Amino acid sequence: MRTTGFGIPFAFSAAVALAALFSPAAHAVLKVGDAAPAFTTQAAVAGKPFEFDMQAALKKGPVVLYFFPKAFTQGCTQEAHAFAEATPQFKALGAQVVGMSHDDIATLQRFSTEACRDQFAVASDPKARTIQAYDASAAADPNRADRISYVIGQDGKIKFAHVGADPLEHVEQTKAAVRRLKK
Repeated sequence: MRTTGFGIPFAFSAAVALAALFSPAAHAVLKVGDAAPAFTTQAAVAGKPFEFDMQAALKKGPVVLYFFPKAFTQGCTQEAHAFAEATPQFKALGAQVVGMSHDDIATLQRFSTEACRDQFAVASDPKARTIQAYDASAAADPNRADRISYVIGQDGKIKFAHVGADPLEHVEQTKAAVRRLKK
């Protein structure tokens, strides 16, 4: 019996390669100790637009910057609800939460009220410049954000980075990182 090389071994190798390509561990995120890129962009909290400035925010305390793929999708809404619920705990630790996606500011104004429950800001990155600067682009679409969370210290350095599909894990992991930073 002849084989063409495209049997089970090839399929297995292809599956392993694809899994590595799309696994969180394979994603190139900024590393702990890297400088967090400074940016300003349109954001919204409680439905009201404003200009978010990362450098100004860091003067007040650490920032939890989380990237999410698309407003009003199931996972992103679940993540926003969880961050909204945890926002008082982040504030008690001196940290500010900011979500960011490729969505336009009008969409994020609604999302800031409906999903974020008026608790924290969500920022718009319509040209994906900040998404790309933070190595947070989705593999399938470089203009869309992947689900990646960072904790950025007041010194402007990355203190923690988390990549993963579970939206609730981002909240727990970043909260734990902020607690460690506080100590």
